[in-house]
Amino acid sequence: MANSRERSAIKASYFSLLGNVLLATVKLVSGFLGNSYALIADGIESTADVFSSGLVLFGFKYAQRPPDANHPFGHSRIEPLITFSVVAFLVTSATIIAYESIINIQIPHSAPAPCTLIVLALIILWKELSYRHVIHKGNKIGSTSLKADAWHHRSDAITSLIAFFGISIALIFGEGYEMADDWAALLASAFILYNSYRIFRPALGEIMDEHLYDDLVTEIREVAHTVEGIQGTEKCFVRKAGMNYLIELHAMVDGKISVEEGHVLAHRLQNEIQRRFPEIIHITIHIEPGKSAH
Repeated sequence: MANSRERSAIKASYFSLLGNVLLATVKLVSGFLGNSYALIADGIESTADVFSSGLVLFGFKYAQRPPDANHPFGHSRIEPLITFSVVAFLVTSATIIAYESIINIQIPHSAPAPCTLIVLALIILWKELSYRHVIHKGNKIGSTSLKADAWHHRSDAITSLIAFFGISIALIFGEGYEMADDWAALLASAFILYNSYRIFRPALGEIMDEHLYDDLVTEIREVAHTVEGIQGTEKCFVRKAGMNYLIELHAMVDGKISVEEGHVLAHRLQNEIQRRFPEIIHITIHIEPGKSAH
């Protein structure tokens, strides 16, 4: 059964998927009819975004599978792997756009139609609004793949803006500037590659268990101090798995209490942490001997 964060992620993924299908169609048709390769290049990127949004949606649905014998911690780790696939789509589309742009720059052609500017202006507005909607959801639920999908919207808005300026230059300055549209597409491909790195880096950190969660560690320690019988904490390690977290915590208790009493305190601490942080799906608590009250 999907929790509220997973349902929110799936809804945002459907939003991205349907929006990218519509925009890819509009861009490609407008680009061909309006003789604008920058707009066609934009459409190619949106087509790649359709597939990447589909992958993100698949990843969220797959991550909902309950733990099993082969995956005792669940299936949430698929999310950064999906992000890597999304980056692969971006890099591929950027390479295609760059190659075609270089070819078109060398071939004389007429300037794009003025109507393409209207299409691009509407696309820029829609994609920026889409970015803000999806990034809000991604930050709220802590999803790297959803934030990657959001950055697709932002990159789409910026590449469309670049295309807008390229077409404007071609139309304003006229003969001799027809290739401004193609230079704009080439610049857009460079931006897509840069954005691919921005998406790839945090996902790599997640899959490599890079420590980036000092704020969460501080909050966990604060919660531990509220549990009666817990004297303090030592090591605290955090691993991110999709939208969830796995925690290893060393807690200090009275060194003279029995193993059974220590076991009870560990479970009490575990329950309190998970009550305060439902995104923490697994906690390993190691009991350390502290000061004796006797």
